Amino acid sequence: MSIQFGTDGWRAKVGEDFTVENVKLCTQAVCNYLKSREIADNGLMVGYDTRVGSADFAVAVTEVAAGNSIPVTLCDRPAPTPVVSYNLVRRDCAAGVIITASHNPSDWNGFKFKPGYGGSASQEIITELETCLDSVLEDQRYLSLPITDAEKVGLVERVNPELLYLNHVAGLVDLGSIRNAGLNVIVDSMHGAGSGYIRQLLEGGTTHVTEIRNEMDPTFPDMKQPEPIDRNLEPLKEIIWNSNGDVGLATDGDADRLGLVDEYGNYISTLHTFALICQHLLENLGMTGTLVRSITMTCMIDKLGDLHKVPVIDTPVGFKHLGPVMMEEDAIVAGEESGGYGFKGHIPERDGILSALMILDMMVKTNKNPADLISDLIDRVGPHHYNRIDLTFQPEERGQIEERLAKAQPTEIGNLAVAEIDTRDGYRYVLKDGYWGLIRFSGTEPLIRIYAESESPNSVNSIIEECRNIAGI
Repeated sequence: MSIQFGTDGWRAKVGEDFTVENVKLCTQAVCNYLKSREIADNGLMVGYDTRVGSADFAVAVTEVAAGNSIPVTLCDRPAPTPVVSYNLVRRDCAAGVIITASHNPSDWNGFKFKPGYGGSASQEIITELETCLDSVLEDQRYLSLPITDAEKVGLVERVNPELLYLNHVAGLVDLGSIRNAGLNVIVDSMHGAGSGYIRQLLEGGTTHVTEIRNEMDPTFPDMKQPEPIDRNLEPLKEIIWNSNGDVGLATDGDADRLGLVDEYGNYISTLHTFALICQHLLENLGMTGTLVRSITMTCMIDKLGDLHKVPVIDTPVGFKHLGPVMMEEDAIVAGEESGGYGFKGHIPERDGILSALMILDMMVKTNKNPADLISDLIDRVGPHHYNRIDLTFQPEERGQIEERLAKAQPTEIGNLAVAEIDTRDGYRYVLKDGYWGLIRFSGTEPLIRIYAESESPNSVNSIIEECRNIAGI
């Protein structure tokens, strides 16, 4: 059995590797890390999602922290990841642990670690954590104090994390105008921890919110996994058609990602959604500053940056890269292809709830529904289409594939000249007009992911096919 902290901690199947015992060993590693940094006295924030056993796993984390004499602030109910992350920052905790597998299938769970700044752990922090974990796994020991005893001696405080968060995000948009805009908003919580948040924020005015799949159901029925992507949002599209909805907003299992559907029931890609958010911040809110995107995010951001004369920085995939750049550059926004967007004045991390509020704020300030907003965006930056395919390979084939990729020096892909080959995270071929193709290995599975963005679906398909030929898979 191997436990490894990835970009967002550790995930595994419940009952196989993800067990109470292993969660306790992980927590002991976190405690050792906090002690080594001499920040353990600031305490640990612990939250959890709606999955089977999440509350019990959170108690296991709490008991080990208490056994190490580390104060714990424990959420008294399931909560979205960004809510827990914001709370740990506001409460000046040393770090946080959130029991969630985000958008993974229902038989998975996870152990997310958040440093005191509330974002994803940097690679340096992950390396230190893994060193601590290796030592704990070798000894197979942890300290533990039953939660009832920990509460008696004041080491555990149970809190409702909602109020601090709701009051904060309400101040980041013109909430009064959204509440009284008379919008018909359809929210799909996908049976996850985000249930009720957008409704609570918008109630009390003329805007009407209909929430679907808002019952917390750990089986996530009728979907392979609670990820707000096109194939999982048919119920949301149907409600929009039947109720004359103005917009559909979907959050994933722990509500750190957003899926967007327009008033006609059409899914809007995460690339276009992030471009809309950037356009809103620059044009409607008058913000200036750096835009940060992952290398798999759209080049529409670069074109918006050129239009508004603001810098754009791209990073390897993952908020462990995006977040630190956000903080270093005091960036106004950061986004990745998976549908996660982070905002200045908040936490350097994804937040699906705040992302949804930003889309609503844009609709109200422009008096336009999503389809018209997309039309305006295309007028500014031109047509952009995107696709990604995932291809499996045998692990023993990886060396040969890597050798082929390293040797390949294409001058043209999909009838577009190759202007640059970026190898920071895979092989990214920068093409004419900023369009691109990318070949990169998955960090967790024997998969090669091939991405492409171009001016037409046919061009996208050609880029993907030629990248596949380069990889020889």
